[in-house]
Amino acid sequence: MSFFEDLKYELNRHNKLTILLVINIAIFFLINISSGIFNSDFIAVNLALPLNLSEFVFKFWTLFTYMFSQKDLGHIFYNMLLLYFTAQTFMNFLDEKKLVYGYIWSGLSGGILLLILSALFPPMFNHSILFGASAAVMGLVTCLAVYIPNLSISLFGIINMRYKFYALLIFGLSTIIDFNINTGGKISHFGGAFFGLLYGYLLKSGQDIFITNLFKIQKKQPLKIVHTNKSAKMPSKNSSTQQTIDHLLDKISKNGYENLSKEEKELLFKLSKEK
Repeated sequence: MSFFEDLKYELNRHNKLTILLVINIAIFFLINISSGIFNSDFIAVNLALPLNLSEFVFKFWTLFTYMFSQKDLGHIFYNMLLLYFTAQTFMNFLDEKKLVYGYIWSGLSGGILLLILSALFPPMFNHSILFGASAAVMGLVTCLAVYIPNLSISLFGIINMRYKFYALLIFGLSTIIDFNINTGGKISHFGGAFFGLLYGYLLKSGQDIFITNLFKIQKKQPLKIVHTNKSAKMPSKNSSTQQTIDHLLDKISKNGYENLSKEEKELLFKLSKEK
C-alpha cells in the first residue's frame, strides 16, 4: 500500500481525525486568503489568542479557536503531519473521543499557561498573540508517552526507539532548541505537555474524569438484589478477542504499526472498538 493510499484509508476510518485536520487546514486557507487577497488580518486577529488579559476578556473564544489557527505554511505542515501520525498510534489504543478531548484540553492548558504568565510578566509578551495547534498535539504525544511508554516505533524506517524516548525527542526538537524564537508558542508546549502527562496517567490508571465524570450528575439507582452462584465460574468474555488484540500489539511492538497489512489494521481497529 502506497503512502497516499494508506493516508486515504486512515482518514476514511478515523472521522474525528479527519475533522481535526480539515478544520485546521480550512482555517489556514481562510486566514491566508483574507490577508493575501483582501489585505485584511481581521479573521486572524479574532481567532488568535491575545496574550493580554484586558484584551482577552473581549475575545474569550480565542482560547479555543487559537489551537485550530495557523498562518505559516511550514507551521501547519509540521503540526498536521505530527497530528496525523500521533493520532494513528493514539487510536490503536484509545478511542476517537479521547483523541478529541486530549487535543482540546491540551490546547486549553497551553493557552491558559500563557495567559497566566502574560498577566504576571506583561513586558515579556508585549501584547503578543498565539497561533497554532502545537500545544494541543504535544499533549497527545506526551499522553502516549505515559500510556504506552515502551511501544517500539520506527523513526523514518531507520531508527527503532521506545515511544517515551520518541516523545522526548519531539519535545526537545520543537520546544527546547531555539527557545528564543517564538518563545510564547514554545511555552504553550509545556502547558499542553503537562496536561498530556496527567491525562495519560489517568487513562492508564483506569480513570477518565475529563470525559465520563466532568459536569456529569449521576442519578441514584434503585437497590438491586443480585443472586450469585459461587460454584459457577463465569467464562471470560472477549477472551479470544483479547488474544487477537494482544497478538497484533505484539506484532506492532516488534515490527511497527506500518508493517501491519491493511486487513490487520482493519481487524485491530474493529476489535478495539468492540472491546
